[in-house]
Formats: sequence, structure tokens, C-alpha cells
Amino acid sequence: MAVLSVGVVLLVVFGVLGAAVPVPYVAQVPGPTFNTLGEIDGEPIITVEGRERTETEGELTLTTVGVSRAGLSLVEAVQGWFDDEVSVVPEETVYPPGRSEEETREANRRAFLTSEEAAEAAALAELGYPVKVVVRGLSEDSPAEGRLQEGDAVESVGGRPTPDLETLDAVLRAIPGGTEVTVAYTRLGRPGTATVTTRSAAELTDGGATGGDAAAEAERREGSLLGVLVLEQPAAPFDVDIAVEDVGGPSAGLVLALGILELVGGTDLTGGSTVAGTGTIGPDGRVGPIGGIQLKMIAATEVGAELFLVPADNCAEALAAPQPQPPLARVATLDDALTALADLRAGRTPVPC
Repeated sequence: MAVLSVGVVLLVVFGVLGAAVPVPYVAQVPGPTFNTLGEIDGEPIITVEGRERTETEGELTLTTVGVSRAGLSLVEAVQGWFDDEVSVVPEETVYPPGRSEEETREANRRAFLTSEEAAEAAALAELGYPVKVVVRGLSEDSPAEGRLQEGDAVESVGGRPTPDLETLDAVLRAIPGGTEVTVAYTRLGRPGTATVTTRSAAELTDGGATGGDAAAEAERREGSLLGVLVLEQPAAPFDVDIAVEDVGGPSAGLVLALGILELVGGTDLTGGSTVAGTGTIGPDGRVGPIGGIQLKMIAATEVGAELFLVPADNCAEALAAPQPQPPLARVATLDDALTALADLRAGRTPVPC
């Protein structure tokens, strides 16, 4: 009886410890989904300014992964290992050492915003719009405040054409700081001009670079600043804005690019079907792998997806999923995704994983 009593006590102790003592693991689960052609709280996820947005009946759904707080209990971790809809992974794979959860969320949010820009660039390139120097933001106390704005394509400075970043940097280096210059731009397809008094490059702060790091370093030595952040990307006669809060990471890029094409490209990509997917995207349209593919497939199944777009490098993991799954289409590029959607509309089987 004494031995039995000790055993019971030990079980209780281990049970309490298992429920209370944290282990260095986190749980990943299927996260919320968002139809990029739809709305959140009454506001469109993708807004188009400068042209009429195409009406569509289908859905292009981006999938996400939900992550628990750091430090599961031992019991929670064990339960997760036996649950097909939970992935238990080392904490450091989600929350890198030396970075707080808040810092990690902020980094993931920045990655999402970068994916938005890449998605827009890839979609506009697919539509054939020319690459130009486009304003993506203004520095603090920018001399161009109220004169230039995000989305403007800078055509010339002081009468000298600026077709690319390298030329723009050369033009600005040749202009003394404090010079009044005329900046010609195109805004939503319409030409315009602005008079800007440049700032000396010697006044450059971390927030006031024009162009990339190399260009910023060159401007520290000589020339002028417009006080704008610019990128080379396709310039369209309309503006696209994407609003999805509380989503981080770059894996929405592919579906965002398809959403833009559906709304401004003139082709009904979904044919009224519900299509889900995932994958990073580069401005050149290349689709990259992501994490949590099997969990995202569960989310796609739950929303009734008739096709799930899988990055080519995730296909092996997708095929190993233990649970039922929607039909999978292997995509390595944006063109592959468009071909898969065309096959779906035509009743053909898209190229599978």
C-alpha cells in the first residue's frame, strides 16, 4: 500500500509539473484565411485608385499559420505531437534567440509589407507596365513633402531624365544642396511637375536616403537629396493599396499578386471558384517556399478550396500530409499559377505536385 501511495503521489507531482513547467517549443496551427478579393470589416483588402476595380465572384484566399505564445507546457507539447492539426516546433525556429516576441512580430510585419511591394511589382510586370523610378515614401521633414507622394513615377529632375536609380543618383550628385529644381512626375497616369528645394547630402540621416544603400552612401559625400525613398518597379496609371492587419511574413506574396491581377487585369482568373494558396513572390514573378504548408492546406480545406497553389519546393511536404487535402497545383512562377487557374477554368487538371 505504501508503494502504491508513493506511486500515486509521483504521478500527481509529474502531472502538475508537466502542466506547469514550460518547454522550449511552440505550437503552430491553421491560421485565419483572407479572401484577397473581399473585405475585412467592410473595407476591401485590395483597393484600386485611378481605375474601376473589376467585379469578381470567385475567391483567391491567402492562408496563414497561427502560433502559440513561447513556452508550451510539457503536457501541451505532448498533446500537440499527437494532433494532426498542430505542429510542435522548437521555439527558436519561430522566435529567434536574442529577439523578443514583439520584435519578432515587427520583423514579420515588415516582411509582409515587403511582400506587398513584390506582389504589386510582379503583377504590374505581368501586365506589361514599364519599369520606372517610383516614390515609395518620404523621409521625415522631406523637402518634397506636399509636392511628391507615394506612387509618383519620377520622370526627370532639373530637366534631366531619370529612367533608373543609377541615373537619378548621378543627377542628384551633380546638383548642389539647396538648389531649386523642377521634378517631372507621372501620377495615376497623368503628368505633373513639382518645384523642390533640395537638401544637401551632408544632412543625410538614416531616414532620408534616396535609392539603395550604395546610393545613400554616395549621397553622404556630395550632391543633393529630394528626401524620398524610391524603387525601380513597374508604374501603372492607377494605384494599388493592400490592407491586411495582423498578418506577418512574406508567404502571402503569390496570392496577393493574383488578387491584383484579378482586380485590374481584365481576366476572370478564378472563374467563380474558390482558390487558396501560399508562397513568397519576387518582383520577377518567381515563387518561393514557405513554412507550415500542411497547416495551410487544412485551412484551405476548411474554406472549401477547389484548388490549392503550392510552391514547387513545398510539394514533397504537401504530398506527405496525413489529412485529406484539396487538389494541389505545383507553381514555381506567377505564370505557372496563371496557367493553373486557366486549366481550372477550362476543366483541365492543373500540373500537380
